Amino acid sequence: EEVVPELARNAALLVGDVGYLRVQRAWRTAVAKRVACPVVLVEGDAVVPVETVSDHAEFAARTIRPKIHRLLAEYLKPLKPVKVAVPFAGPAQDSLDLADPDALVRRLGVDDSVPAAAAVGGAAAAHRLLDRFVAHRLAEYAEAASDPVADGCSGLSPYLHFGQISPLEIALRVAESDAPRVATDAFLEQLIVRRELSLNACWFNPGYDRYDTLPAWALKTLDQHRKDKREFVYSRAQWEAGTTHDPCWNAAQAEMVRSGRMHNYMRMYWGKKILEWSRTPEEAFETALFLNDKYELDGRDPNGCVGVAWCFGRHDRPWTERPVFGTIRYMNANGLRRKFDVQAYVERWL
Repeated sequence: EEVVPELARNAALLVGDVGYLRVQRAWRTAVAKRVACPVVLVEGDAVVPVETVSDHAEFAARTIRPKIHRLLAEYLKPLKPVKVAVPFAGPAQDSLDLADPDALVRRLGVDDSVPAAAAVGGAAAAHRLLDRFVAHRLAEYAEAASDPVADGCSGLSPYLHFGQISPLEIALRVAESDAPRVATDAFLEQLIVRRELSLNACWFNPGYDRYDTLPAWALKTLDQHRKDKREFVYSRAQWEAGTTHDPCWNAAQAEMVRSGRMHNYMRMYWGKKILEWSRTPEEAFETALFLNDKYELDGRDPNGCVGVAWCFGRHDRPWTERPVFGTIRYMNANGLRRKFDVQAYVERWL
């Protein structure tokens, strides 16, 4: 909100991406008030625009899926490249020394307790990753995506988060590949339906990151079981250090802290256990969101906010009642062992 108005001082039109989170919407509102030219926001971060899909917060994937599928043929199309008539020449950045990244990070006041991730950022890196995924992993995606040991996911989430690659470009590459239909369908379900369910949730529910905006049935059942005895109770410091009694949970936390990412299946287990071993469900919610946003390269993102809330009942339904959880969906380490070689996963990260 300070830099963009200066860059747009002589602009005839300012075009930007729509932002779905409160902070993103606040930035755009502040910029629009400070520039003299018209401001247009486009949805380059979604395949199908959010308000085109629905005019309200959807209950679950099963309610938004048919609405998205009805529109896919209209929006899942290549965009024709347009040559820019006048190339943009930004201001000289003589004061920004890129030769010493550590010094720059210190100058920006970034939390130095979070280690640097090994991942390389940028559009070129995103496209290389997409090429490798389509060539070598996409065909097995339906079977391998839920196995944290198989490394069958695309790894593109951080690049989507930072706008370094378009979901439309990824979707077109996958849809046009020669991978089996079961694999492409499974991937597009995650990239479009599940991801845009998160965009929908944040757009229509400004309190997306607050415990008290969870579904009424989830709040009721968690409140009914808030006094249940917890077998273990950990502090935020213990969670952050990964020093619980559970090696599976500790390995997931170590993966996140050291790599800046966590496999989706383990992230669900990770969130469920924070709920099970915290003093209150409110404390658990705050802890999970704090850790996700602090350590994940794709933290502070609609997917992360809604992923945490899913562990507490968002976009889900009541299940069998049990202590602490009430009717919130339950997960345990035996389920991990049935799903994949959890010992290999633990040994990789601990």
